[in-house]
Amino acid sequence: MQLLLLRRLVTSMAKVSDFKLIDIGANLTDPMFKGIYHGKQVHEADLEAVTQRAFDTGVAKVIITGGSLKDCQDALNLAKTNDRFYCTVGCHPTRCLEFDQTDGMTADEYFHKLLAICQANAKSKVVAIGECGLDYDRLQFCPKDIQKKYFEKQLELCRVTGLPLFLHCRAAFDDFIDILKRNKGNICGGVVHSFDGSKDEALAAIEFGLYIGLNGCSLKTDNNLEVVKAIPCDKLLLETDAPWCEVRPSHASSKFVSTQFAPAKKKEKWEPGCSIKSRNEPRNLIQVLEVVAGVKGIDIVQLAHQVYINTCTLFNW
Repeated sequence: MQLLLLRRLVTSMAKVSDFKLIDIGANLTDPMFKGIYHGKQVHEADLEAVTQRAFDTGVAKVIITGGSLKDCQDALNLAKTNDRFYCTVGCHPTRCLEFDQTDGMTADEYFHKLLAICQANAKSKVVAIGECGLDYDRLQFCPKDIQKKYFEKQLELCRVTGLPLFLHCRAAFDDFIDILKRNKGNICGGVVHSFDGSKDEALAAIEFGLYIGLNGCSLKTDNNLEVVKAIPCDKLLLETDAPWCEVRPSHASSKFVSTQFAPAKKKEKWEPGCSIKSRNEPRNLIQVLEVVAGVKGIDIVQLAHQVYINTCTLFNW
């Protein structure tokens, strides 16, 4: 027990003083951070406290994910409130019907509104195009043909802006990589975020020139961890995908987590300063780092430095 406590103390000291972390994907505009769950106000908004916990735990920057035109504007507005916040601009594959079904707006107008946000803010707050890609696990929200059409359309945003891609791929890798390959001339790098694919898919994405983004959903099973072992450290980025994708005790990766926080409370029992059970937050990025370092059997500080360099390289910092 004493050795475990010492290990946790050393990790805690290192994460604050020895390296910086960047959460490349956090959904900070999600209503949960306003205390709203399933449309019901359960507790006070606490994003400021969530943010401060992240900064206190070594997180230097957070990229807020945009998943629709409205999300992107909200993400940008939030990014403008803090020097450490940045955002992406794009349309998530499950929401691509919005191109055709947004009242009073054509698909071309929707596209150009995304482009306008990018062009007006690319030198300050907007750092990537996305979240875009393909998701064949949730076709009930958007059919394949629409997803493919508007994934490819959004690659034009890269050509015009020169920004990298923040990519999503679920059960669709063959179509995903085919679309990227035929548009290679438009693409300025990118990351496949929340990667949960196979080793061969990871290596194919890397060969194409992409980074691999890992979070708790990338680290659930022993097979996932074998994939992580195969990814070169200079091709890794880390994220939380908060409020989703935490590392859970049931995950194969949990045995590598050494940093523990005060027990989270149920949302109905929230009080100022507490974290919420099953609501992930950027502070937990340290746990993703610990898992990846543990799986690879490498020094956590060395890995953190490499991932920081990778992140700054991709996002031109």
